[in-house]
Amino acid sequence: SVKCYNREKVIKGEKMIYISKDYVNDTLKWDNKAAAHCKDGEIVVFETRDCYDNSITSSERPLGDRSDALSNPVTGALYVDGAEKGDILKVEIRDIKLRPWGVMRSSNIGGVFHEKYDKREAVIYSIRNNKILFDDVLELDVNPMIGVIGTAPEGEEGIPTITPGKHGGNMDCKKITTGSTIYLPVNVDGGLLSMGDIHALMGDGEVFICGLETAGEITVKVSVLKNIKLPVPFLYSGEKVMTIQSAETLDKAGDMAAKEMFEFVKNASGQSDLRTGMLMSLLSDMAVCQVVDPLLTMRVEFPLEVLEKYGYKLP
Repeated sequence: SVKCYNREKVIKGEKMIYISKDYVNDTLKWDNKAAAHCKDGEIVVFETRDCYDNSITSSERPLGDRSDALSNPVTGALYVDGAEKGDILKVEIRDIKLRPWGVMRSSNIGGVFHEKYDKREAVIYSIRNNKILFDDVLELDVNPMIGVIGTAPEGEEGIPTITPGKHGGNMDCKKITTGSTIYLPVNVDGGLLSMGDIHALMGDGEVFICGLETAGEITVKVSVLKNIKLPVPFLYSGEKVMTIQSAETLDKAGDMAAKEMFEFVKNASGQSDLRTGMLMSLLSDMAVCQVVDPLLTMRVEFPLEVLEKYGYKLP
């Protein structure tokens, strides 16, 4: 296959494929042109724009500097050699580097509090030494996360990057951070992995409409898993495994995520339906990821160490 990434880097002795922020799109789709190819197990750096396409640079211009700005652009797509439909991409998040500032903007049409605002206003926040300077009184620790990460979905229409789904996408899950591993479906040859929408900090729910939106560099290791069954999108983070599901309502998304985890726990532990339900009720945690996207997202967490006691090993 033709190598089409624009350059490589060697960092700490490892060769890394580097995809610049020049290669972005706002729809995840089967025919997105590959910005880069990688082999199984290679390290890739995605240089990303923020969710406003880097267009909001001043609080005086909350609508941005450009009329052609994309909505929630993602960097990619990455074609993973050897990835075929039915496989799973294992994406290990090695590092998330942030630019030295972020932006938040109010909305009068979305978010839990939208009726309180009659216009869009933006605030630029400095990020220094892993601290967010909120005001003269408050400094907040950063907790960088990836808002949008996904593969090309099934179907010819594609899915806008503002929408989450079975392919991943705009899940806005704050657990997708450095040290975590996200498992995503391969629906088309190469998978066509893309990512962006970095948040320097965001609470569960993303209730305002956004997190502290910023740009940066995401370093990942990408591997192809064959003949493996997982309830993708599937996440390992903080010693827990997580099912993530999105639907029209939180009730439906939570129901889907819980049932996906039920089947996973049952198969991994070898328990009966009765015992699995009991384990889930004793040990699983359900949380809201976001309530502001076209589909709403819930996750269900379960401690991996419990499954390991029954001999399960996460691929």
